Amino acid sequence: MYEKFSPRVDKVVKLANEIAREYDQEYVGTEHILLAIAREGTGLGAKVLRGRNASEAHLRKEVDKLIKKSMEETWVFGRLPGTPHFKNVVATAIEQARQLNSQEICTEHLLLALCRESGSVANRALKNLGMRYADVRANVLEQVPSNPGE
Repeated sequence: MYEKFSPRVDKVVKLANEIAREYDQEYVGTEHILLAIAREGTGLGAKVLRGRNASEAHLRKEVDKLIKKSMEETWVFGRLPGTPHFKNVVATAIEQARQLNSQEICTEHLLLALCRESGSVANRALKNLGMRYADVRANVLEQVPSNPGE
């Protein structure tokens, strides 16, 4: 792949691992990426979420409702494996970056990919909060020209 992760996305992936550990989960899922984008807070993905009134606390409340029954206590050390949805989101983020002519994968590409990953916890949380791919993409496109690489 010719694109690379932006430093901000590297930070989001690390935060996603931390958030998965906070949930005592032994995998990194889409819900952890979504919460990490919000927690990191400085990328275009986070800006779009804030513009749609989706703070980390609001997102966490929605995610918690969706995964409450599947939570179980585990002890995990080191890097956590990604779920199939996580891997699909990364692949879709790469495609989103290509479509937007970006040289690196940024938080807005991850957010768009989360909006497209049907059946994932993050996708359901975003839909429950009224966020659809077309609307989020429009929000991103409004801001991409003036904020490249966020």
